Amino acid sequence: MELRINGQFVQVPNSISTISDLIEHFNLENRVVIIEQNHVILEKQEHQHTKVNEQDSIEIVQFVGGG
Repeated sequence: MELRINGQFVQVPNSISTISDLIEHFNLENRVVIIEQNHVILEKQEHQHTKVNEQDSIEIVQFVGGG
């Protein structure tokens, strides 16, 4: 399946069906991330139930600490 992730077209396995699957695929499940799907910011509790479709536009924002 082809998705547009952070502005780049990326092929991901067809087994990815939800935003949670996508987060797990990129090993981000233990990080604080904000997900926007097709210009809509998703609440964390929506990740498990929100379906991913071919050609979706996904923005993934990670929070990084530093000092």
